[in-house]
Amino acid sequence: MLSLKPLPLSHNPSFLHSLTPFTPPPFPRTQTLKPSKHASPPSAIQSALQWNRKPELAGETPRVVVITSGKGGVGKTTTTANIGISLARLGFSVVAVDCDVGLRNLDLLLGLENRVNYTLVEVLNGDCRLDQALVRDKRWSNFELLCISKPRSKLPLGFGGKALVWLVDSLKQRPEGCPQFILIDCPAGIDAGFITAITPANEAVLVTTPDITSLRDADRVTGLLECDGIRDIKMIVNRVRTDMIKGEDMMSVLDVQEMLGLALLGAIPEDSEVIRSTNRGYPLVLNKPPTLAGLAFEQAAWRLVEQDSMQAVLVEEEPKRRGLFSFFGG
Repeated sequence: MLSLKPLPLSHNPSFLHSLTPFTPPPFPRTQTLKPSKHASPPSAIQSALQWNRKPELAGETPRVVVITSGKGGVGKTTTTANIGISLARLGFSVVAVDCDVGLRNLDLLLGLENRVNYTLVEVLNGDCRLDQALVRDKRWSNFELLCISKPRSKLPLGFGGKALVWLVDSLKQRPEGCPQFILIDCPAGIDAGFITAITPANEAVLVTTPDITSLRDADRVTGLLECDGIRDIKMIVNRVRTDMIKGEDMMSVLDVQEMLGLALLGAIPEDSEVIRSTNRGYPLVLNKPPTLAGLAFEQAAWRLVEQDSMQAVLVEEEPKRRGLFSFFGG
C-alpha cells in the first residue's frame, strides 16, 4: 500500500524559494483616451468621407433648373456646361437646353457644335423626332444637349413657354427614362426669351459677378422669379478675385450675399483656364490637373444635388507688426 510522506526541506530548498505567493491581477481601470496632437480634426475627416460617397438626390425628378442672371456676360453658359458635366460625372442623367435664340453658345463650350443637326423648333414642326434632336455626349452618355433653334434664326410667333412645358412632359414619358436634371440656359435680359425659359422651371440658379451693374440686374431678376412662383433660388458668384477683395477694390462674397439675400451655391474664382477651355470646347471640370474654378463648379454641382448651400464668412487678418526699422524698409 502506498503512503504519502512530506518532502523534507533539506532535499530541494531552491524549489521552495522559487515558489512565489499568488497575487490576483488588478482590476482594469477606465482610461480616458486623449486625442493625439497629430490626429486629423473631425471636420477634415467628415470632408474626406463626404467626397468618397455619391451625393443623395433630393427632391422629385425631373428637377428643372433654370440658370439665369439678367445681365449678359456673367457666365451663365459656362456655369450650365460645367455643372451639367459635373452632374453627369456624379452618375445623374442630365439634359441641357440652350434657350438662347439665334445666339446659342452652349454647343461650343461642350464641343458638340458639329453634331447639332436638329433643334426643338424642328421637333415642334414635325420635321424630326425628339430623340433625333437630342445630342448625346460621347464622353458621358448620360449627358444630352438640346438646342432651341439654329444660329441666326428667329422663333415662330406661336413659340412660348408652353413649348418648353411640352418638352419637359415629353422627356418624362420617353422610353429611355426620365432625366434626373433638366438644365435650362436662359438668355440675357428679361424679355420674351427670359419668360419662355423660366416657365417650366421649379428651381433657379442666379449667376452674378461682384459688381454693381450685375447685382442690380440680379436683384431685378430675383423679383421676377419670385413673381413667377419660383421660390428655390440660389446664386453663384462668378469671377471672384481675392487680391482685389483684400485691396477693397471688389465686393466680397459675403457682401454680395447680404445685398441679394439669397442662398449661396458656390463662389467661382477668376481663372484664366476658363478662356482656354472655352476655346477648345472642353469643359473646365474635365481638366487634369483640376483648377480652382473647376473644383468650385464641382462643389456647386454637389450642393445642387442635395439642395444644400454654403455660407460666406468674413476672415479678418491681423495687422502686420511694424518694428523699429520698418521706417527704413527693414
